[in-house]
Amino acid sequence: MRKRIIAQVLKETAAPAQDWLDLDRLAEVELSSEDAAHPIESALLPGQAAGWRAAGPGKQTIRLLFASPLRLRRIWLRFVETGAERTQEYVLSWSPDNGKTYREIVRQQWNFSPAGATSETEDHRVELPAVTVLELSIVPDKSGGDAVASLAQLRLA
Repeated sequence: MRKRIIAQVLKETAAPAQDWLDLDRLAEVELSSEDAAHPIESALLPGQAAGWRAAGPGKQTIRLLFASPLRLRRIWLRFVETGAERTQEYVLSWSPDNGKTYREIVRQQWNFSPAGATSETEDHRVELPAVTVLELSIVPDKSGGDAVASLAQLRLA
């Protein structure tokens, strides 16, 4: 029997070319916590490498607040976990009325495994006409473990 080991093909790890929104100029950020070494700017602004990381374990929330309603057509997320096996869930929601009501866009789970699946990239094509708040909630470990939430990149168009 003949056999050979094939190399794993790595998917693109940087956000694909796009006219991404300038979140530094357009958004105010609210978040439940952040590790001082991994601030939220590291996930939201181009040219940053470290990404955001929560200050401790448990569910985390990141909200982008927009002074003027924005039309969103694309939400691009990348999560990376190389150290622990866990099942993460995230929920993306949006508000047209400054957070009085929210509409769920997507709820998704992903299994991270250091021996295999160490990153998750999601490219959501949406048609949201007047977003005033975009909320990302992350449960880093559905089993209730002490995993810490992180976000490598978030881009909007």
